[in-house]
Amino acid sequence: MNDLAVPQKRDEGWYLSLMAPNRKGPNFAWLDPSRLYCNAQALSDCVADLLKPFQSDLIDLVAGIDAMGFILGSAVATTLGKGFLAIRKAGHLCVETQTQKYTDYSGREKLMEVRVDVLKPGLHVIIVDQWIETGGTIKAAIKLIEKQGATVVGVAAIAIENSEGGKWIKENYKYSHCIPKDLQSQIDSQYLESFKEL
Repeated sequence: MNDLAVPQKRDEGWYLSLMAPNRKGPNFAWLDPSRLYCNAQALSDCVADLLKPFQSDLIDLVAGIDAMGFILGSAVATTLGKGFLAIRKAGHLCVETQTQKYTDYSGREKLMEVRVDVLKPGLHVIIVDQWIETGGTIKAAIKLIEKQGATVVGVAAIAIENSEGGKWIKENYKYSHCIPKDLQSQIDSQYLESFKEL
């Protein structure tokens, strides 16, 4: 699918073919999922798929991870009619924060922060990120939320790779992703057959 047209028949995960491969080299993620956000129907269907497992869960707040998790997380929050909490890379918030160290998908050690005046015991939070490779970023977000006494209802991302960290999330938290079973092996090998069409 070389354009952003919506197919007449929208099969499960149809919008995944809109994702683009990395064309800039090893210092970047292996693909760019954000192309599907440019298509209103794709974004809407992606959010609907992410929320299916959580329809009966109490969710008070949506947390999104800096930076691409902000886009998908905001869309989820708007769909649910809930507020949105930004979990930031350290040094960007001008209010009191709590921080957490983590290692991202590239192996770099970083620091994440969240404001301390929102999360509290009894608050039910779903964490949204664009993509989960190693799971380090999501684990840090979970720690930040749970340290302040809030409950992590679950984790949602376009894809959760079957890495050690990805498996840990699937084993310990309710989760959702948009990857049909027949595409999971392509996700784990970090190459999609649909790239040939781009």
